[in-house]
Amino acid sequence: MVNKNKLQFGIAIPQMFSTGEIDLSAISRFLAKVESLGYHSGWVQERMLGGMPSLEPISLLSYAAAFTSRLRLGTSVMLTALRNPIPLAKSLATLDQLSGGRIIVGVGLGGNTAIYPAFGISPRSRVRRFEEGIRLMKKLWTEDKVTFNGRFWQMDGASIAPRPFQKPHPPIWFGAHSESALRRAVRLGDGWMGAGSSSTRTFKEEIKLVRHCLEEEGRDPATLALSKRVYVTIDSNKKRASERLQKWFGDHYGNSSMALEVSVFGNEEECVEGLSEVVSQGIDLLMLNPVYEVTEQAERLARDVLPKLEP
Repeated sequence: MVNKNKLQFGIAIPQMFSTGEIDLSAISRFLAKVESLGYHSGWVQERMLGGMPSLEPISLLSYAAAFTSRLRLGTSVMLTALRNPIPLAKSLATLDQLSGGRIIVGVGLGGNTAIYPAFGISPRSRVRRFEEGIRLMKKLWTEDKVTFNGRFWQMDGASIAPRPFQKPHPPIWFGAHSESALRRAVRLGDGWMGAGSSSTRTFKEEIKLVRHCLEEEGRDPATLALSKRVYVTIDSNKKRASERLQKWFGDHYGNSSMALEVSVFGNEEECVEGLSEVVSQGIDLLMLNPVYEVTEQAERLARDVLPKLEP
């Protein structure tokens, strides 16, 4: 869990390789560098289908665990409704053991229901399936013998071993946008992360609603970590930064114009200003997502930008 008394900084781990050639040495060098720079956590996304080569998140974090000793390792987010919660709980428990208790499990439904049939699943019951899967994973992580009679999964006295290193279980952070999804995050989660694909303006509205839900639920705000992924680029040539970001967003999201709506980019002062607007919302963790020259960007951010951000 993040330290509620101190703003923490996460960074995206290199995961997408537009050329199709996976550079393992670049990943390991990046991990060593960001850990030495004092970043709190490294984060990966999930992209099961699509043209841009993207490494599977649990496999990549297992690789990352071997090259780090302190860096927390998070998913932002896994589409757990598309996965069977039993092998997923086993894989995540294994990763938590291999990392010495450093994982943060980010989960979400995702907005593209068209992909559900490819996984043999109907999107009609995805919310119920999603919630049931989360409940089952928690039980498998915390109980010796699990009896479960759900709509989608049933078991009688089953167990997994070893269970996670972290007790009672790894923190579960939710990615969510709609009011119902934000309420679910408050009800079931240990944290919430605003999406990188959402603007700062949208994030302000969403975090206000999260706090309202916390109040309605009677939940102590200190028990829910609040965070935001931000696509960021330090570049004194703003036109060049804009063009490169738009190219990446076009390849990744199929929407190049989104880059200008949601990213923070420009010289150091402009990046400090843009990120400060996010930090001012009282978040616990700011997750930075450079998309090119990532090691250099991580170094410049740590040296020239992050020390100037005040919660």
